[in-house]
Amino acid sequence: MDAALTHWINAAAGVSPFLDRTMIAVSQIGVPLMVLAVALQWWSRTDRAHVRHACLSAGLSFLLGLAINQIILLFVHRVRPYDAGVTHLLIAPSADWSFPSDHATASMAIVAAFAMQALPRRTLALLAMALLICWSRLHIGIHYAGDVVGGAGTGAAAALAARLFYRENSRLDAFATRIL
Repeated sequence: MDAALTHWINAAAGVSPFLDRTMIAVSQIGVPLMVLAVALQWWSRTDRAHVRHACLSAGLSFLLGLAINQIILLFVHRVRPYDAGVTHLLIAPSADWSFPSDHATASMAIVAAFAMQALPRRTLALLAMALLICWSRLHIGIHYAGDVVGGAGTGAAAALAARLFYRENSRLDAFATRIL
């Protein structure tokens, strides 16, 4: 089912040069744009301390999620879908294993961190960006759908861990949110 869903989504690859270029661009610059969107919120005019805490939580979740992925990659060696003949690849091949998707992990860690801080409008905007990034990874043929779902799960788990260990209004938080 994973391969079938991945193949179905990737079937649109190569049909429209505009769509292909757009998905490649989203895949390449989507996560950096999300990081920039979070960084720019540091200077929020409303509820500044809470939004800054969310920004720091998102950053911690992002880094922790990617660190967890590196550990997973030591044990899970899933072949990329283009190597298995499931997808048509639109970009250069990747040198590492397919599971989990770092792009899905990074983007969903940011979304989950903001969701856990009860910032619904920001969360929805970031979620729209994250879903587009995840879809692009399937469209360009670099990941299976299961890789994206696994990456999203890793990102959410990292955000939960960050929430448990980095408390709002703690001494560290008070110090960090007053910077700049």
